[in-house]
Amino acid sequence: MNEPKHPNLASLEDATALREFSQDQLKATALEIRDVLCNLLATRTAHFASNLGVVELCLALHCEFDFRKDRLIWDTGHQIYPHKLVTGRYSQFPTIRTQGGLMGYPNPHESEYDLFMTGHAGCSVSTAVGLRSGDLMVGQGDRHTVAVIGDGAFPSGIVFEALNNAGELKDDLTIVLNDNKMSICPRVGAVAGYLDRLRSNPYYTGLKTEVGKLLEQIPMFGDPAERFLAQMKEGVKAGLLGGMLFEELNIRYVGPIDGHDITLLRKYLAMVREMKGPVLLHVVTEKGHGYKPAAADPVFFHTPPAFEDQDGKPVTRSSDGLPAFTVHARDAIGEALAADEKVSVITAAMCQGNKLEPIREKFPNQFFDVGICESHAVAFAAGQCKAGARPIVDIYSTFLQRSYDQIFQEVCLQDLPVVFMLDRAGLTGPDGPTHHGVYDIGYMRLFPNLVVMAPGYAEELGMMLRFALKQDHPCSIRYPKASAMKCSRSVPAIELGKSEVVRPGEDGTIVAFGAMLENALAAAELLEQELDVEVVNARFAKPIDAAMVRRSITNGRFVLTLEENTVVGGFGAAFLESAVAQRLDTRGVQVLGLPDTFVEHGDRNDLLQQNGLSPKAIAQRCREAALASEAAVP
Repeated sequence: MNEPKHPNLASLEDATALREFSQDQLKATALEIRDVLCNLLATRTAHFASNLGVVELCLALHCEFDFRKDRLIWDTGHQIYPHKLVTGRYSQFPTIRTQGGLMGYPNPHESEYDLFMTGHAGCSVSTAVGLRSGDLMVGQGDRHTVAVIGDGAFPSGIVFEALNNAGELKDDLTIVLNDNKMSICPRVGAVAGYLDRLRSNPYYTGLKTEVGKLLEQIPMFGDPAERFLAQMKEGVKAGLLGGMLFEELNIRYVGPIDGHDITLLRKYLAMVREMKGPVLLHVVTEKGHGYKPAAADPVFFHTPPAFEDQDGKPVTRSSDGLPAFTVHARDAIGEALAADEKVSVITAAMCQGNKLEPIREKFPNQFFDVGICESHAVAFAAGQCKAGARPIVDIYSTFLQRSYDQIFQEVCLQDLPVVFMLDRAGLTGPDGPTHHGVYDIGYMRLFPNLVVMAPGYAEELGMMLRFALKQDHPCSIRYPKASAMKCSRSVPAIELGKSEVVRPGEDGTIVAFGAMLENALAAAELLEQELDVEVVNARFAKPIDAAMVRRSITNGRFVLTLEENTVVGGFGAAFLESAVAQRLDTRGVQVLGLPDTFVEHGDRNDLLQQNGLSPKAIAQRCREAALASEAAVP
């Protein structure tokens, strides 16, 4: 029988056996994990550099804790791959990020080792504080709770809300701060600077401990002297020991320590495990560690395209196809910033994902990366807008949800003309339910004053941005993680609340909102020999084109509305609301979109097919609707 390629990983039914591994076995296992990760990238895009950076930390954690009983939360969950490999999922690992296979994030349905689907950054400390509190309430206080949070996620507002609460509760809790000086892109903000100063402190942990012990032995006599010496002691501790931001919140600070030294990590994890109250262990890692190209360029290798390693050099596959909507959005933003110095663009640690690097370099005074702080990004935009600037908030649909209250209170309630550009609006393929942007039509269109748009063509994206920047009200523009169809003719100007008939027809109508226009046109072409179907590019979900609604219902035998969004509260719902308000007969209207369930990960086209949104599926629904209308005629 052939020896398995990764014998240590293949032997692990769960992580328990790691505790018996020798130091040499653990080092060998780390090499195996990195080899598996490199092999994965030869087949598909996946999170890479972040996972390379936590290999030793993952092994050390599983050596010092039993997470079948103890609690572990990874934040953000894209650094979960080593954890999956050592918790009995090695044989399934080749399926990761494919439909029906392992999820690229923690998934409680896969393993008892995963507690939450953590696809959004910053929530680990809050959930860990809650887990510890809940365990104490139900008599499970012997469980240890560990939250691993990256330095990029650490400035999120909810983290400091959680630290504030943890410091008050004083329950036992271990927070591992994985500091690699990166988010997806280089991190930003004052907290990043503070961590840099802690990391560069010349007094390492051993010396810090000895200085602390020495200070504790200084005698004090009399009230004034005691107060003076107490203040002096705290001042010296602050200067030498570091971490006083956390200490002042009643959270013990330990570190920084080398996050790639398994022996050292185990020593300190064992130590903090026995400490009372909340403890923060500052661990310094290198994103991309173990693969030189990834360590040298962790931004590109965060989620690189599929590549093969050839003599230590990554060779990526060529990709064909039209440019993505994101590229057209970036170009439109660049044109807007060049045309008016009062226009700004604000992103939340997604400069790379939104392809804004050229904008950052060319317009440094108009580009603002606020870190993983979406709520702040929107309130910040409101402040800029109130001062007379014209901010563009460029954030993924799934992440903009985190700023829901600020969209309501700071923007729409004030009727400020902030422009929201919602990237990844729709199915995001292998990233799965944590990242699918399928709720924004519902959560945006319900607010007064807010205009909700979506381009059907590549050319419309720039047109819609220019239109939005001329409005006196807030506007949102959604577009998917997909290539953008080019228009073969002159695209009509954008008019508020006006749709466009792209293809005339008399038998029925497909009303498509946004990028689903491409599939609607393809479906109409499939039906050419059977049905004469009109295709409408809706353009607006709010204000919806009431005249278009009336014409569609009275033109032909059926109407299908089409959107890459949940049908609950989406464009189809807006269409029906308009029809009811006009007292139109809606019996021939069918709403096509995503169901009221969480859609799993998989190829975007496959997911569209399975949810009835492919051209073939749409064409079949048209046939069925036409037959149903004939049967209904007396």
